[in-house]
Amino acid sequence: MTNVPNPWDNNGPNPWNNDNKSSQSPKKTKIVNFEKVTQNGDFGFNWKWGALILVLIWLASGFYQVQPNEEGVVLRFGAYSTTTDSGLHYHLPYPIETVKKVNITQERSINLGVTEAYNNKASFTESHMLTGDENIVDINLTIVWRIENAKDYLFSLQNPDQTVRVAAQSVLREIVGQSQMMPIISGDRGKVEDETKEELQKVLNEFQSGIRIVRVKLQKADPPKQVVDAFNEVQRAKADMERFKNEAEAYRNEILPKAKGEAAQRLQNAEAYRQAVISKAQGEANRFRSVYDAYLNGKDVTIKRLYLETMEKVLENSNKVILDSSANGTNVVPYLPLDQLNKKQGDQ
Repeated sequence: MTNVPNPWDNNGPNPWNNDNKSSQSPKKTKIVNFEKVTQNGDFGFNWKWGALILVLIWLASGFYQVQPNEEGVVLRFGAYSTTTDSGLHYHLPYPIETVKKVNITQERSINLGVTEAYNNKASFTESHMLTGDENIVDINLTIVWRIENAKDYLFSLQNPDQTVRVAAQSVLREIVGQSQMMPIISGDRGKVEDETKEELQKVLNEFQSGIRIVRVKLQKADPPKQVVDAFNEVQRAKADMERFKNEAEAYRNEILPKAKGEAAQRLQNAEAYRQAVISKAQGEANRFRSVYDAYLNGKDVTIKRLYLETMEKVLENSNKVILDSSANGTNVVPYLPLDQLNKKQGDQ
């Protein structure tokens, strides 16, 4: 049986050796002496470069970019260090310092007036509020806010959304509790919105929340659904009352000036009549005095003049015929019909 040489046997011939010289001595495997290499410095040199690269990468991780709508809050071992504006900045790498970026221009909103349930058993409506005149009003309010101070926002509030909601609900209940129901429902909502915004901002400033209230909008202000029909009936009755009142006021405004005008006219007429009567009486009195004085100076002439004036008045509207007694025995008819002559002259 032929013996096959082992190619991995260092003592046997190398089957891949091209010279195939049996007289050549076999090669020995080279063993690396790590201690000698370490002493020579080759491996140590590579390790130092790797460590240096890792350190550089770690240091470079501290660069960060803050967008124009953001603020960067740098934390050193979890505590506040500084606040940076938009742009490229640097902080000590993790875990020494970290940065939190906060959007300070984004508007966030919270709606008050939704039904919430607890334990799937009972529910209440946070929109039902008691007014100052002991009525219940159903209010839906939208609050829009944004972050004004990133540091206060991150470190002063544990739950900002819930804080704004609770504070807004408390402020709104206080304002509604001091107001009448009708002004809130009938359209005076701007006052409620302005007062809510102002008071809510004061509360948040006391908390050092770093939040700015942008606007407050009263979306709904109605009576509860359970009594809305009765309330609408009352409102219609009040509207009718106001209508009747306005009609009566309009009628009053129309009648009073007319009545006052008529009264003033009658007063003026009475005053004119009074002055006329007084003037006439004074004139007649003066005339009587003048006649009396004339009578004292010439009784015969005055008596004759009075007689003629009286006869003139008496005969003014009577039919007059003149008979001439001196015409007796003559051919002249002693008859002169003055009325007929005056009538003919008038007809011509």
